[in-house]
Amino acid sequence: MERKITKVGNSLGITLPQEVLDHLKAKQGDEIQFRLEADGKVVISKYSPIDYSILDDFGQDFVDGLKDLFANYDNTLRNLAKK
Repeated sequence: MERKITKVGNSLGITLPQEVLDHLKAKQGDEIQFRLEADGKVVISKYSPIDYSILDDFGQDFVDGLKDLFANYDNTLRNLAKK
């Protein structure tokens, strides 16, 4: 599938075909995530926020540290998990 890049206000944008949205199980208002691969590919996925509720029994400083870690190194950690 191909799409043209078009001007949207002061930005550039593309539309996503319904088939892609269905595959992502995404609808209007959902957030999607872009991951840039070393080979120049871009991986698009529906954004799934991390559920931190499992950490409720830990101290707040520990939880805040983990949130900071995930916020800064999420892509790195995901790539390591694939290896």
